[in-house]
Amino acid sequence: MRVAAIDCGTNSIRLLVLSGSRKAPVELVREVRLARLGQGVDATGEFHPDALARTFAVCEEYARIIREHGAEKVRFVATSAARDVSNRRLLVDGVRERLGVEVDVIPGQEEARLSSMGALCALDVASPTLVVDIGGGSTELVLVDGAGTILHSVSLNVGAVRLRERFLHTDPPTPGERKNARGFVGELLDGSGIDFAAVAGAVGVAGTVTSVGARVLGLESYSREAVHGLVLGRGDVDAVTEHWLTTPVGLIEQEPCMQPLRAGVIGAGALILDETISRIPGKKIRISETDILDAIALGLLD
Repeated sequence: MRVAAIDCGTNSIRLLVLSGSRKAPVELVREVRLARLGQGVDATGEFHPDALARTFAVCEEYARIIREHGAEKVRFVATSAARDVSNRRLLVDGVRERLGVEVDVIPGQEEARLSSMGALCALDVASPTLVVDIGGGSTELVLVDGAGTILHSVSLNVGAVRLRERFLHTDPPTPGERKNARGFVGELLDGSGIDFAAVAGAVGVAGTVTSVGARVLGLESYSREAVHGLVLGRGDVDAVTEHWLTTPVGLIEQEPCMQPLRAGVIGAGALILDETISRIPGKKIRISETDILDAIALGLLD
């Protein structure tokens, strides 16, 4: 059995091709492309034509890879940006034309469940564990016990792209913009229903936390092996957040491991991470390189 999973987020589109069985999966391909599908969605409620063009170009590339590896099952999952638009049909039709599959737009609670399953499949963390998935349009928080039972989960309507477009208009953002953004994120976190005081361990997934990890390690080229399992303290996160929020995007683009389409929103994502980690008793979070994409692919192997 060979399967292909595609995770289409607000900022990135990722592909994972596996073979074998759920108990013994073999990774054949893992790719990520930045398409910024959520460009302007928060303000207009519609996909921008340029964003759709970038997304379809990635779909065409992924279609070739999937054919080359003979995947028998393909699942295309879309998250926050696709939940919020009035012209979703353009995405659905374009994906079907290029990949021959339907777009599976999952609700926030399902996104949270899959994120936690993927994040914890390769890490041993103290429980209850808080899984933090900062995307472009939303942030998923999932509190899981040692048996894998979800104690509480919530999808917050804020992510790196959405926060940047709504609050951080200046390049770099002004102190007032940063203060307003922190206040907004803080209110959402405090009203999330998550009992942060009960958290024994925390795991972070997706591009924001892995980018922070790469900068903390001083990597010149990205290494999944180096970043996976890395523990970030509040001091690390706070320093990186301050750097990205006070540096022009043009300079951030030139940093090692930084993709141009991520550079403009990475400071906003780091701010969300910083506000979240400040509420965790241990003030630290472990990075997982397995996440919702892995959960989707493993589900296909079932």
